[in-house]
Amino acid sequence: MKRTLLVLVLCVALLATLSFAKTKIVYWQYYYETKIKTVDQVIEEFERLNPDIEVEHVNFPYENYNQKVAASVPAGIGPDVVNLFYGWIPKYVTSGYLQPLPEDEFSKAYFAENFFPFVGPGVNFEGKSYALPIAVRSLSLIWNKDLFKAAGLDPEKPPLTLNELVAYAKKLTVYDRAGNIVQAGLTMQPSGQGHQWIREVLIRQFGGVPYSSDNKMVMYDKTGAGADVLKFYTDLIVEDKISYPGFMNDDVTAFSSQKAAMTIDGSFRIGTLRNVKGLNFAFAELPSHNGVKSNFASFWANGITKNATGDRLVAAIKFVKFLSSEYVMDLWLKNVGELPANPALAANYYDDPTYGPFLKGLEYAHATFFVDETAQRQVIMDAVDKVINGYSPETAWKEMASEEQVVLDKFWK
Repeated sequence: MKRTLLVLVLCVALLATLSFAKTKIVYWQYYYETKIKTVDQVIEEFERLNPDIEVEHVNFPYENYNQKVAASVPAGIGPDVVNLFYGWIPKYVTSGYLQPLPEDEFSKAYFAENFFPFVGPGVNFEGKSYALPIAVRSLSLIWNKDLFKAAGLDPEKPPLTLNELVAYAKKLTVYDRAGNIVQAGLTMQPSGQGHQWIREVLIRQFGGVPYSSDNKMVMYDKTGAGADVLKFYTDLIVEDKISYPGFMNDDVTAFSSQKAAMTIDGSFRIGTLRNVKGLNFAFAELPSHNGVKSNFASFWANGITKNATGDRLVAAIKFVKFLSSEYVMDLWLKNVGELPANPALAANYYDDPTYGPFLKGLEYAHATFFVDETAQRQVIMDAVDKVINGYSPETAWKEMASEEQVVLDKFWK
């Protein structure tokens, strides 16, 4: 009798343990302090709402993040849910890192109801969706009001057109007695957001399109834009001498140090600039050209790796959905500064002087379909460097198009 009772007690204890067993999933993102702290807060709330799920949060330096993913996921270890730039999705899919989001949970109607229109195509590869964003980004012109005032410009009136931008940049540039730039009129950093400004903004404003509709062919050398785009950009460096790549090390340092009067950067920079003591700055929509407005939209998203199966897959789906909830988007905006990916939530901030210019830019923004974001950025950086070192803009433009076509061909073949 006692033995039977003991067995029953042990069985009950075992069942109780099993009923409260947690499913553990692992989440990876790159290190960015405000994002790390915010995700920790998000995980705490998610685990409160889902006591049967435990989320381990791991982060790595941005510089070797992709290498960590490449080494871990194919080996069956590492993350169940991974944070990635949307432009990496084609490469992550073809490398076997991601599994598609279940269509019954993430339908076209789900995307249409919850995200800006460019998000759906941005996370889609060959007919399947692979990730969900928390926030979206666009570009704006950021200017230093104090430096405007010192140059005799109205600190409340940024340039509205490219012609005005050039005129303002010239007036805002300061040189020492030897002719060296000590204050840049406008940052010129193609390795930063400069390559996005060239690709999705200037090319379109000068009458061209970057790529064919199927994203398999470079078009900027075949349409109206031509080498005038590269000439406009590099003339600011080699002719007008308002700045140069690497001034003060990079564009963020130059502007934060009040050694650059204007810069073009993303909404993700809001939090960083707000923390700079004594920096009196504001945001505006990007200058137009011949009445044409354009902008670059981008986002980081969260996808489910091939490692997530069974209960871990179920938990991963719940976590990815929660990461894209209005609760997280609102928290992300306040903590990180990136814009809600849900247009209904974003609409609450259109009149905000900080977020408004970025949100208005989303109305006419384009999200580049990258097959290899690093390589495609490099060809633009190289083209700018060639002109600085004596190439004609026409020659550098043709070589840039040829080199990028090789990148596209390599991927699609």
